Amino acid sequence: MVKAGNPFRTEAPAFIKEKVLNWLQRFNTFSFLDSCGLPDQPFDFMAGAGAASVFESSQPDVLETFRNYHKEKQGKWLFGHLGYGLKISGSFASSQTTDPLLFPDACFFEPEIVIQLKGGRLEIDAVDAAAVFEAILNTPVPATLTVAPVELQPRVNKAAYLQAIGALQQHIRRGDCYEINYCIEFFAEGATIDPVEIYRRLTEKSPVPFAGLYRLNDKWLICASPERFLKRTGNHIISQPIKGTLPRHAQDGALLAKERQDLRNSQKDRAENVMVVDLVRNDLSRICREGSVRVDELFGVYSFAQVHQMISTVSGVLIENANIPDILKATFPMGSMTGAPKISVMKLIEEFEQSKRGIYSGSIGYINPLGDFDLNVVIRSLMYNHSTNYLSCKVGSGITIYSEAEKEWEECLLKAKAIEEVLRG
Repeated sequence: MVKAGNPFRTEAPAFIKEKVLNWLQRFNTFSFLDSCGLPDQPFDFMAGAGAASVFESSQPDVLETFRNYHKEKQGKWLFGHLGYGLKISGSFASSQTTDPLLFPDACFFEPEIVIQLKGGRLEIDAVDAAAVFEAILNTPVPATLTVAPVELQPRVNKAAYLQAIGALQQHIRRGDCYEINYCIEFFAEGATIDPVEIYRRLTEKSPVPFAGLYRLNDKWLICASPERFLKRTGNHIISQPIKGTLPRHAQDGALLAKERQDLRNSQKDRAENVMVVDLVRNDLSRICREGSVRVDELFGVYSFAQVHQMISTVSGVLIENANIPDILKATFPMGSMTGAPKISVMKLIEEFEQSKRGIYSGSIGYINPLGDFDLNVVIRSLMYNHSTNYLSCKVGSGITIYSEAEKEWEECLLKAKAIEEVLRG
């Protein structure tokens, strides 16, 4: 068992969450991981604050150098991110598209302070936990801020998007791939935002189990992700890919049941989902005991505030001595954000997408002192560089032979809608 920090009782989780969010702003580096009060989650929120040490790299040997860092920090908490551009899955020419957000391909830091809220108990791992608790309680919570509206514009217009989908489906017909996740960017230059206030608004509007607010000096990630990439507990590992999205209009009753059933019966969404499940099974089989990889749930439909999602769960038992760099070599980037076969579609992503993904469709999460970890998929997110005032939101959808380009465009707009609304104030 991971040794718990000093526990402090609290009967007001929402109050403490607001206090911690505002207290964190004094740190140049922090990660706030948030289940948004949803049921069946291991914690209400978790935070790593301050950096006792930092691993950061965008070099081709990033996993090998991280292996050494992780070994050195064995028995410590680590928080951080993996960017989509991490040099793992194959070797091919990278696009020359610039990335104005400037997140490194990988960064993990050893926090000075770790905070977890679980069942009314605030656990604090710090040199002086009582002083940290007092500082959190004494942090003022400002009134709701008035945020100047920010308008995002698409990097790709509708006509160009439809043309790209047609070209990608030609690749599918030729047998180059079966399914590809194609993403576009909405952006604003010269934007000034308050990341904490935007995060608060976004998660109030779209509460999800794998949300997060992540700061790396002048770079911010405001994340409202419903998707888990990988979770390790001992020798057991699970992945929960999402493929299949439907707008949610009903709140309960027969209409809600019909919406859920419509998604469950969608041939296009089931085709996407089963393809990524096969890809995940193949990835996990590389680092799991023979015969241990299984599909625990196929085509599960889960309802969130704005959308219904089709989520499957794949699990396995890890081989002896499997460590996180080996696991990432086998599984990253996640199949739900690439398509199948993985290397082929990554080449097409480089060719057709107009913006570098950067931290988008990568992952944020933690590694605990036992080496267990939980990593999300960075989607439904805003990326912000405070120094350049560049703001970015990327969205995408899975393209198959069954895809209708107009509907895929509408799906992208739907996914961006909640984020655009909070930016308008």
